[in-house]
Amino acid sequence: MDIQALSLSGAFLITTIKNADSRGFFQRTYCQKTFAQYGISQTWVNTNICFNKTKKTTRGLHYQSAPHEEDKLITCLQGALFDVMVDMRATSPTYLQWFGTELSESNNKTLLIPKGYAHGYQTLSDNTLMMYQVSSFYAPQYEHGTLWNDPRIGIDWPYTSNIVISPKDQNWLPLATIKE
Repeated sequence: MDIQALSLSGAFLITTIKNADSRGFFQRTYCQKTFAQYGISQTWVNTNICFNKTKKTTRGLHYQSAPHEEDKLITCLQGALFDVMVDMRATSPTYLQWFGTELSESNNKTLLIPKGYAHGYQTLSDNTLMMYQVSSFYAPQYEHGTLWNDPRIGIDWPYTSNIVISPKDQNWLPLATIKE
């Protein structure tokens, strides 16, 4: 397992090792002991699976505020997606900076998104299946979001037209209209 710190504080890109043979493969996506060597020590309270039927499905940008902020560990099990995190911590030197990367069943990459970051993604293929672990229970009253294509953030999404998006995600407000 290779763990690489990203330029955004507390964020990591993890490349796992896939041990394959004629039967299939084995792949470890999380190891408490290895993560601890990098100062990463989350307790995961939920493991979620999300299936996206069509290419260009766009979800996010979501986050929860204190005291229910979440760390997330994102892995793509089937297909491919462009996964994004945005630093939403107003006191952070990387406030509103974003990082995006492709996660796929073949590139063995996992993304660790720390508390205080918004998360979103866009599928790059049909039938994309992802798994993510979270460090806090879902608390709808603490859920927030911002528009997926907010110009103030400026995410370079793979697709900007003919996307599949929920009304909830399409109707998040851009940051310019929200009091900080």
